[in-house]
Amino acid sequence: MAWLPSLLALINLMRPSFFHHLHPPTIPAPQAQWRYTLGAGGIAVFLVLVLIITGALEMFYYTPTPDQAAHSVQTITYHVTMGGVIRNVHYWAAQFLMILMTVHLIRIVFTGAYKPPRRFNYLLGLALFVIVVLINFTGYILRWDQGIQWALVVGTNLLKTIPLMGDYLYEILIGGSQPGSATLIRFYAWHIFGLTLLAVILMGWHIFQVRRDGGIAVPPPSLRTDLQRITRYELVRREVLAMLLTSTVLIVVAGFAPAPIAAPIEEITAFSSDSRAPWFFLWVQQMLKWGDPFLWGVLAPLATLTVLVLIPYIFPHPHESELGRWFPKSNWLARLILTMIAVLVLGLTLLGV
Repeated sequence: MAWLPSLLALINLMRPSFFHHLHPPTIPAPQAQWRYTLGAGGIAVFLVLVLIITGALEMFYYTPTPDQAAHSVQTITYHVTMGGVIRNVHYWAAQFLMILMTVHLIRIVFTGAYKPPRRFNYLLGLALFVIVVLINFTGYILRWDQGIQWALVVGTNLLKTIPLMGDYLYEILIGGSQPGSATLIRFYAWHIFGLTLLAVILMGWHIFQVRRDGGIAVPPPSLRTDLQRITRYELVRREVLAMLLTSTVLIVVAGFAPAPIAAPIEEITAFSSDSRAPWFFLWVQQMLKWGDPFLWGVLAPLATLTVLVLIPYIFPHPHESELGRWFPKSNWLARLILTMIAVLVLGLTLLGV
């Protein structure tokens, strides 16, 4: 155990350094303005912590087997003390996280905050967004009730439409020729471990990179008229206030809007009338009505993601003097492209509701 004192000394050395990196003694005041940042990134981090805590509590009662999964969800909801509240908070935290990450992406593009040297961190954030979508999808499937059958069967069957490797990818994901017990345990493992671990790593990397790139994008001091700075204590005070407000909204919504729950699945391929894709994939479900599933269910979403990836590389960047404010003139084309994507996705989603 001679190595233990050295390890403890290293941890004590890293702890203040890591905190100081995320919360330096002072930061430029514009980097903490609510009207500029909307607080979306920080609140999203808090929601991830809420999801981890509430998800861990649900694990004590959830049973990842086809014959018990839906019943265990009902047990959590109706019979476990505070179980319904915990499940509702978990559900709504996941939905709010999706919305806030979308708002955060819009803010980044509409303020030109993807400008170098922040291009790489923009890609990290986009990758994290995709992982969060997959976490939401796997969590949706874990209910294993009649409401998720369309998403499970049709969603996974999209893999089969991929030329050459589709059937192979399908069997890897499903664990056989059709959904069953292997499917549920694989989705459960990805949800609670694989995807969640990856999300936490990417989130930590993303936050670290924000500080490494100089904080939230604002003009350099030589181009700013407002050189005021705020202390880390003021920043922490604002973060605590945001967490308290978010917690209040979560609890109120969880109290009045229960998480969806339906009867257990009787036959996996027999869809009920209320079975549909989760709301964040309703736009894909609507496009599948247009024809070829590979074109509209695989290529179209990938093309949309590719356009988002290319925004920092093929569209003009705002001038340094335009950073720190909304709608810089120089990046109007990037804003137009993102607006078109947002309107299309939102319109298709509303059609599917």
